[in-house]
Amino acid sequence: MGHALKPVVMVGQHGLSESVLAELESTMAKHELLKIKIRAQERDEKQQMINQIVEVSHAHLVQVIGNIMVIYRPFDEEPQIILPRK
Repeated sequence: MGHALKPVVMVGQHGLSESVLAELESTMAKHELLKIKIRAQERDEKQQMINQIVEVSHAHLVQVIGNIMVIYRPFDEEPQIILPRK
């Protein structure tokens, strides 16, 4: 499902600013599955951004391929994507 998505949120070289976090939150209110592009110079820096995005958004990390990550957070009311239970 995430393959066809275009990155909606982009994290630039300046990292996770307040405006990026606000954009992330407003976008998560409209989309359960979200693709994010991260532009980080170092692998450790990218991993820290990924961890922070997951923590702040209260989302599940679906995958990371290169500089693209996909996260999932179901809507509180009437979720559109229903995952099977384990």
